[in-house]
Amino acid sequence: MPKSKVRKKSVYTPPADSPLSSSRATLREPSPSWWAPVMLLFMLAGLVYIIVFYVRGDVIPFMVSLGAWNYAVGFAAIIVGLLMAMRWN
Repeated sequence: MPKSKVRKKSVYTPPADSPLSSSRATLREPSPSWWAPVMLLFMLAGLVYIIVFYVRGDVIPFMVSLGAWNYAVGFAAIIVGLLMAMRWN
């Protein structure tokens, strides 16, 4: 059977006025060296805060006065850590 011809594809270059040609995507600088430990610290601190409230929250005076808002404090720390994880590179 005869071999078919191989066609070369031309390389696509967008026109100069195209929105694809603009350099909107810029490279960010790497995160500082302290970013990852602080991120993990926030996540772990929030988790430990919720665990302490669940186990001994009835004994610690400021946790008694906050009541169910202790969950908001713990989850807020976890969310801060997760938001930091999205910006980590």
